[in-house]
Amino acid sequence: MTQLLAGHSILVTGGADGIGRSVSLLCGQAGAAVTVTDVNVEGGKAVAEAINSSGGQAQFVRLDVADEAQHHAAVEAAVKAFGKLDGACNAAGKPFQGRKIHEIDPEFWESVYIINLRSVFFAMRAQVPAMLDAGKGSIVHISSAAAIDAFPNGAEYCAAKGGVLSATRAAALDYAKMGIRVNAVLPGATQTNMMQAQFDRFDGLRESVIQAVPMGRLAQPDEIAYPVRWLLSDEASFVTGSIMLVDGGQNAS
Repeated sequence: MTQLLAGHSILVTGGADGIGRSVSLLCGQAGAAVTVTDVNVEGGKAVAEAINSSGGQAQFVRLDVADEAQHHAAVEAAVKAFGKLDGACNAAGKPFQGRKIHEIDPEFWESVYIINLRSVFFAMRAQVPAMLDAGKGSIVHISSAAAIDAFPNGAEYCAAKGGVLSATRAAALDYAKMGIRVNAVLPGATQTNMMQAQFDRFDGLRESVIQAVPMGRLAQPDEIAYPVRWLLSDEASFVTGSIMLVDGGQNAS
């Protein structure tokens, strides 16, 4: 078992499923003490138990990322359990409605903004002070390749994920001299339950998405989580403000 993250305390939002689940499990395998957070209690507890059962350290904390107070409570729980917080992956997300911009329900637009962008602000407000106390830290936001390669009928999603990029780069400058690195990973279409639900809703979406990827397939969650794990590690100690595309070559075509 590699110990790339030995001695690290890592918090993951959206850790019960999809990319967040893979990040949690891979960080646990790499020696990190993991605080798995999600609104999905059953799924989050299962991820924490899987890490503990394999000889790692993990706990589950329920976190609704729309609630700033719950972010602070989750960070406090991580520090209480593991003595510090020096890494976080903010992976919670909400998909698009599938309508043209003038047809998107304003309430839905707002909900996507809250989950995909405002939650990143709330997360950093809670995570950064703990990392300053620890003397160092690494934050990785899960944005999307859609932030720079927009797709039809997804303006609310593209806008929110684009905002994550800007927040990432600005925060990286804010904390560059304080020992905290802030980076973003931009996945292409990934085979998660959330993505599958979109495929089930929209006829032909899966085929059109795969056709747009030069590698001709969807990513698996671990293929996104491995770069996240590296960015969280000390091997990436000179990497901050980075926007890492993991999209099978889609933005190169």
